[in-house]
Amino acid sequence: MQLSGNGFRAGLVPCGDTDVYWFLTWSPSCPDGKEDVDQSPAEMKQFVLAKLRSIMAPDEVLDAVERSEMNDVLVAPLRYRPPLSLLFGSISKGNVCVAGDALHPTTPDLAQGACIALEDAVVLARCLGDAMAGDGDGDETIEAALRRYAGIRRWRSAQVIAASYMVGRVQQSEHAVVRFARDRLLSGVLAKGLLMMPDYDCGTL
Repeated sequence: MQLSGNGFRAGLVPCGDTDVYWFLTWSPSCPDGKEDVDQSPAEMKQFVLAKLRSIMAPDEVLDAVERSEMNDVLVAPLRYRPPLSLLFGSISKGNVCVAGDALHPTTPDLAQGACIALEDAVVLARCLGDAMAGDGDGDETIEAALRRYAGIRRWRSAQVIAASYMVGRVQQSEHAVVRFARDRLLSGVLAKGLLMMPDYDCGTL
């Protein structure tokens, strides 16, 4: 279930009989967001509930947040990495490369951050394993294996970042024309795009 209001987006997904995953993203009135909410668990819960009540969220959503144990509150700014920086930049140098959120930061509503990091791990392990076993192109070095990994993951990462950015912009926009197009024309397209993100085969080890 996805919800949105003035400057924020929220979502709630059941993970089992007793657990749910939920998130809230908002645009703060100042860059660090300190004017909007104290980061203590109690203040954070009330802040989330107030945002949800402002759009008359369903009772089951409010109940899930009310009953959440917020001993470990994670508040972090969302970062945007331009897809072109992946397509034309370098994500490996020598025996060092980037993976996970450092390679492809996404918004929580995409629900693919950990999954794509696992894709990175599979591809990275395969490239390094081929190099160490001598199954690559001749006597491939670790540096060359990392460059090969970077080449494989470049387009997938750029696709995910672009999808995350565009879906987020459209979902959170309060512009009248964008809202009309989103609610009347683009809802099916956006849903299809989100569902296509997990449908990716990175191969096997």
